[in-house]
Amino acid sequence: MEDFYTIQGEGFYQGYAAYFIRLGGCDVGCVWCDVKESWDANAHPKIEVQDLVKKAKASGSEIVVITGGEPAMHNLELLTNELQNAGLKTNIETSGAYPLTGNWDWVCLSPKKFKAPHSSVFDKADELKIIVYNKSDFDWAEEHATKVGKSCVLFLQPEWSKEKEMVPMIIDYVKSNPKWKVSLQIHKYMNIP
Repeated sequence: MEDFYTIQGEGFYQGYAAYFIRLGGCDVGCVWCDVKESWDANAHPKIEVQDLVKKAKASGSEIVVITGGEPAMHNLELLTNELQNAGLKTNIETSGAYPLTGNWDWVCLSPKKFKAPHSSVFDKADELKIIVYNKSDFDWAEEHATKVGKSCVLFLQPEWSKEKEMVPMIIDYVKSNPKWKVSLQIHKYMNIP
C-alpha cells in the first residue's frame, strides 16, 4: 500500500527511526482500524521487492517494519530474506490471524477480537500489544498473555478514539499488574506520519 521512513510510534521500538512497508490486504475487520484503505490488496500497486529493499536501505535506518493491513496474509520469505541480506532488521506487526512466513528479528503480536490468532504465532511473539477499547479488554489481554513465552514483552495501548477514557484505566491496571507496560501512539501525539 505504501512505504515510508518515520519514527516507530508504539510498542517496544517506540521512538526508533524505522522504514515502514505497509502491505495491502486485511480481512480482520477492526471497526476502529485507522487504515481501512489498506483492506483491499488489489487497490494498491505491486512493487518489486528489490525496489523496497533499496529504499529501506537508503533511509539509513536499520529497522524495517512490515505492517498492514494484515501482512501475514502474504508469503514474506523473499521480502524478509532480501531485507536481511541487505543488513536490515525485520520487524512485523501482525494480528496473528495467519501463520507467519519469513524471517523475523522482532514479532509484535497484536491480536484482535474480530479474528482469532493462529496458535502457531504465540510462541514466536517477542511483543504482545493489546489495544484497549473497553474495560473487558483487560481480561482479554490476560488470557492472551498466558499463551506467549515468558520473555515476551507485554503492552497495553489505548485505542486512539478512546484514549482519554482508557489511558487512566491502563495506568491503574499497569500499576496493579507491573508485568504490563504502557504503549502510546506517540506518532499521533506528535503529528508524525
